[in-house]
Amino acid sequence: MAVLLYAIRCLAEGDQHALRGMNFGPDEVAALRDINLADLYRAGSLQAHCLDIRLNRDVYWPMLAHLRRERETEEVQRDLIQADAPLEMMRSLFGVGSREYTRLRRLLTSDPAIGRPPEPDEATSHALWRAWSDRTNEDPTAHLAPEDYLALCEETGASMRAVWNLTQRWAEYGDLSHEAEKPVGDISGRGRVSR
Repeated sequence: MAVLLYAIRCLAEGDQHALRGMNFGPDEVAALRDINLADLYRAGSLQAHCLDIRLNRDVYWPMLAHLRRERETEEVQRDLIQADAPLEMMRSLFGVGSREYTRLRRLLTSDPAIGRPPEPDEATSHALWRAWSDRTNEDPTAHLAPEDYLALCEETGASMRAVWNLTQRWAEYGDLSHEAEKPVGDISGRGRVSR
C-alpha cells in the first residue's frame, strides 16, 4: 500500500523519473491513474503482491547517517534554546531566522528574554575566559561548535547569553587569550584588558 501510494504521489507530482525507477511503464502509469484509496485498502488485504522491494545499501547507510546528524543538530538546537541562546547565536550557528527562533522558543516554553542580560561577575568572567582560552588555544581563529557553548555554560555557570556575547567579543579582539600572562582586571570586553 505504501509503495503504491508513493507511486500515485509521484504520478500526481509528475515525477516520471521515480516511476521509471520503480519499473512503471506507460501502461502501468495509465492504470495507476484509475486507482483510488479504496483500491489501495483492497490491495493491502490481498495475499499476493506485485512488488519486488530491495534495499539499496549505497543509499541506505548515508541516508541513516544524514538522519542521525539532523536529529543530533535538532537536539543541540533544542538544548541551546532551553539555555536561552540569543537569536544572533542561533542565526550564526544554524541559520535560524527570527520566525523559526520564536517558534522554537514557544514550543520549548522558554520565557521571552526582556532587556539586556546582566554581565557575569568577575569570577565567572575569569572562569569563562580560561575555559574559552583552553578551547581556542590551538587555533584562535577557529569557531566553537554549538556543543562547546553548552559546555562553557555548564563549566562556568555563566548564562548562555553571557557566554555568547563575551566569547564573540574576545574572538573579535584577536589573540588575547594566548599571551603568556593571564588576563587581569576587566575581561568582559567593555573596557581595556590590562596585563
